[in-house]
Amino acid sequence: VKIRGFRIELGEIEAALAGFDMVGQVAVIAREDRPGDRRLTAYLVAAPGAALDVRHLRAGLAETLPDYMVPTAFVQIDALPLTPNGKLDRKALPAPDPAAAAAEVSYVAPRSDAEVLVAEVWCEVLGVGRVGVHDNFFEIGGNSLLAMKVSARLREALALDVPVRTMFVHPRLEQLADAVEALLVADLEEVSDDETRDQ
Repeated sequence: VKIRGFRIELGEIEAALAGFDMVGQVAVIAREDRPGDRRLTAYLVAAPGAALDVRHLRAGLAETLPDYMVPTAFVQIDALPLTPNGKLDRKALPAPDPAAAAAEVSYVAPRSDAEVLVAEVWCEVLGVGRVGVHDNFFEIGGNSLLAMKVSARLREALALDVPVRTMFVHPRLEQLADAVEALLVADLEEVSDDETRDQ
C-alpha cells in the first residue's frame, strides 16, 4: 500500500508484530475512515495467557521500523474475522476508537497557557474532545500531514514559526508546549536585540 507517498509492505509490519511473545495473531491494514486520511491499523489477538501491552509493542516497532510504518492505531480483538473461504474478512474489522489510544495514558489537564493552546489546536485537528499533557500526538491519531496542520494553526495563533519537525522531536503535549514557549522567548529576545541595535 502507499500512504503519504511511502510504499509500505503490510506483511513486514505483521511479521515484526508476530515476533512479540504476547501477540498470537495479527493483521495490519490501511484504513481510510476519513476521506483522504489513510492510516495503518494493527489488529491483535493476544497469545494464550498473555496480556497485550500496546506501549511496549509501539516502542518495539519504532526501534526496527521507520516511523511511517508504525501503525497509528492498535486494536485488540478476540479473534481475526474470517470469510467462508478462511481468508481475513477486512470489512468485519472494527474501526479503531481514538478514545482507547488516549486512555493508554492517565489524563492530566493542560496547566499553562501554552499547554491549553496546544491542546485546543490538537483537539481541533484530531477531532477529539480532550487531550492531556502526557498524550503523544502520533499515538492518539496524529500523522505527518496533521502535524503540518498543527504547525500552521500555531503559526496563525502566535505569529510564530513552529517547524513541523518540532512535533516529531517533542510529540508529547507538555513537550511541545515547552518547545513553543522556548521559541516565543527566543523570538522576544531577538526583537529586543533588534530594538536595542536600532536605538
